[in-house]
Amino acid sequence: MTSNGFLDVSVSPELDLFLEIEKLKKEKNAIILAHYYQNSDIQDVADYLGDSLGLAQQAEKTTADLIVFAGVHFMAETAKILNPNKKVVLPDLRAGCSLADSAPGYLFRAFKEKHPDHIVISYINCSAEVKALSDIICTSSNAQKIVESIPKEQKIIFAPDRNLGAYLIKKTGRDMLLWDGACMVHEIFSLEKITKLKIRHPEAKLIAHPECEEPILRLADFIGSTTALLNYTKKDDSKEYIVATEAGILHQMELASPQKSFIPAPPTNNCACNDCPHMKLNTLEKLYLCMKYEEPELLMDPGLMVAARKPIERMLEISAKYGL
Repeated sequence: MTSNGFLDVSVSPELDLFLEIEKLKKEKNAIILAHYYQNSDIQDVADYLGDSLGLAQQAEKTTADLIVFAGVHFMAETAKILNPNKKVVLPDLRAGCSLADSAPGYLFRAFKEKHPDHIVISYINCSAEVKALSDIICTSSNAQKIVESIPKEQKIIFAPDRNLGAYLIKKTGRDMLLWDGACMVHEIFSLEKITKLKIRHPEAKLIAHPECEEPILRLADFIGSTTALLNYTKKDDSKEYIVATEAGILHQMELASPQKSFIPAPPTNNCACNDCPHMKLNTLEKLYLCMKYEEPELLMDPGLMVAARKPIERMLEISAKYGL
């Protein structure tokens, strides 16, 4: 493995990677868990495709010997925390997360110590260190239920996403103390460009992830987690949607509803759509190589895994209670 965090081995262009990956799954009793924001080839070979909540639930119950995680680093950490005795590999160790990076563990610890009367609910998009400092983990799918499960008199710190936190304050009426973090992908959608798109496509509905900034959410016809957005487009009667989240989800939307049109919401830069540069570090070639050689492997401190597991398990318990 190179110092860059991935296997730098050439792959023959004549190799059928889809076939080879299927062979490796059987040979190694491996499972591929992939996030909706991965490129379409990786989505197509995944055994389970989902958002952060679904991926955590699958990681908890898998019987595979080898977990291949096609996502970003904190997601693979969650799989390892829930499966400390299993091998977890990911195509590229450099696949990080701007939101997780916005809450360094040592700074968050100091912040928490200033507010000892607060419990901590942390969005799953955070490091294992922040998870270990938390009381409950949440995802965008279950965040509202988790906040509402806390007694009203109990003060809450919500971290690390300020946009999701602000959205939850509006939805629940809870006055939470927010950590000042954000996702680079969901913060650069252009309100001006989206408004112009809506003028050109007057019948299109704007659907948005709650990590987006408030002006985008105010304009949205529907707000929800990645899975909720996908399910909405399956059931809704509209034929056209402007999608304000990472563009990888459009692949599943198009597969599920080929008769409908999906337009990626444009960012403030010159790109037509909004790709997460971290998610897109993973490629089918890297996925094949990490399965074949079982590297790079995610290794974690045992004590940290034990501490970080408790708030994740609390999340899974609450999610099960509400059928999420």
